[in-house]
Amino acid sequence: MLTKNRRIHDLLDSTQLFEPGALAAILSNARENGIPIREAVLSGSSLKEEEFLEKLAEAMELPFQRLKEIEIENEILEKLPTKAIFQYNVVPLAEEENSLKVATSDPFIPGLVDALRLAAECRIQLVLSPDEDISTAAKKFYGVGAETLDRMMQDDRIDLEDDDSLLKQDLSELDQEASVVKFVNQIIWEAYKDRATDIHIEPMETDLRIRYRVDGVLHETPMPPQLKRFQSSIISRIKVMSNMDIAEKRLPQDGRISLRIRGQEIDVRVSTMPTVYGESVSLRLLMRGGGLITMKDLGMEPRDSALLEKMITRPHGILLVTGPTGSGKSTSLYAWLHTINSVDKRIMSAEDPIEYEMPGVNQVQMRPEIGLTFANTLRTFLRQDPDVIMVGEIRDKETAEISIRAALTGHLVFSTIHTNDSASTITRLLDMGIEPFLVASSVEGIVAQRLVRGLCKNCRRPVELDEAFLLEHGFPVERLKNEGPIYEAAGCDECRGSGYKGRTGIFEILPVTDEIRPLIIAHASASEIKQRAVAAHGVKNLREDGWDKVLRGVTTIDEILRVTEEDDEAEE
Repeated sequence: MLTKNRRIHDLLDSTQLFEPGALAAILSNARENGIPIREAVLSGSSLKEEEFLEKLAEAMELPFQRLKEIEIENEILEKLPTKAIFQYNVVPLAEEENSLKVATSDPFIPGLVDALRLAAECRIQLVLSPDEDISTAAKKFYGVGAETLDRMMQDDRIDLEDDDSLLKQDLSELDQEASVVKFVNQIIWEAYKDRATDIHIEPMETDLRIRYRVDGVLHETPMPPQLKRFQSSIISRIKVMSNMDIAEKRLPQDGRISLRIRGQEIDVRVSTMPTVYGESVSLRLLMRGGGLITMKDLGMEPRDSALLEKMITRPHGILLVTGPTGSGKSTSLYAWLHTINSVDKRIMSAEDPIEYEMPGVNQVQMRPEIGLTFANTLRTFLRQDPDVIMVGEIRDKETAEISIRAALTGHLVFSTIHTNDSASTITRLLDMGIEPFLVASSVEGIVAQRLVRGLCKNCRRPVELDEAFLLEHGFPVERLKNEGPIYEAAGCDECRGSGYKGRTGIFEILPVTDEIRPLIIAHASASEIKQRAVAAHGVKNLREDGWDKVLRGVTTIDEILRVTEEDDEAEE
């Protein structure tokens, strides 16, 4: 043992990366606490993994290779069993002269080469690569949860291809290490790691497609080719977790799962829909109790933020936020409530669903099947002496009328409504049948918003775009001299190659003032209302607010065009 430790000590010492005495302390810590040597070195020093592996490869006379953009032939991938790939975190790269080149990030794993040689039945040549590169390549070429599916194919305890077998057993009572349970957990865990907000499990004719929505954009997740075989068992497992009827496959169902991942409470909203090739399942991940977003986090320009803070601290009136599904409307409402939430205010909210639990707010989950609708809940709220009321969404005339009545009787009401821009919200309320004088006297302000992906600050790079292209889309070219440059997405490890990380909002705030109210009463069009708002208050539309964020290096021209294109066409 001493000889082996001495050998490792001398090998690491030859990299010339360690101060005198530091290496002995690292190896002593690894030996006494049973920590893998690679982990002990990286945690016990300021070394970056890539730097350490490059020097180690020189000392061991092994190649060092990054695995980005690498392509591996199928016959090479089949040289090692899936279990070995994920157990040792290795990837076979190529075959040369009857030896298999295998990438690893830890050549100190006891018996690694012998185990791989027995599995591949040929000589093994190690190649050192960063841990993240290997994990990414393994997921790309083998698919998420490949080793679990491998076990499922050998599992004789349940016939996973027999739909009826799952009805005869309660999956929740099975061993928690059962393969189907583990696979579903892996899908959710990978989504959480990728910062996904939604998971879509979609049956196709010959495969089962799984996609994650990250920063508002869908990405297909690599999955093992044999996944289609286990479609019914995976969907049944999700149904069990969300308390649905696993025998009902002809009708849509809704459910909810509560999970804890690394100390983070996560609510998962589950929805199933029967399709021609089986049930499609959508899971929406909601971080319960995870730090609530504040006004500062929304990404508003200082002028807009100050204007909105004035609106949300008024004693009465309606403040509406509008935009398509997934534009962050609920997040904005929670930020407003968080700002004004205090002991001296009674706040009540009617929501469907409750996306975040907020201390100090009386939150009510809508249940239309038993008559607990927005309209009925609002009527009850008015008998509960609230100061502030939040209505998840104004969907019909009845809810709109009660909300307006609440605003006119001294309550501050927050709600959402589906329209394209702020001025269109006025015409939408009038189209619902609300009297113009009621809209004019109750609505205090309207906020239209969209979500855009934020640039990864680690890899964004300046770009020069054709001036004719910028002018065509209304970009303020004259501001480039003092406020540029414009950045574009590049892609790095930190943002998983997308060039974007996180999202921010772009906003259009329309205050309903004495200049606007006569237009509402006169049934003016949305374009007339918007023109008056621009002339009287300098209201910026969504695209103009987006240009401000492009000039500050927050996002890209492409992102602003992507989310505001529809509005731009409508205006033209």
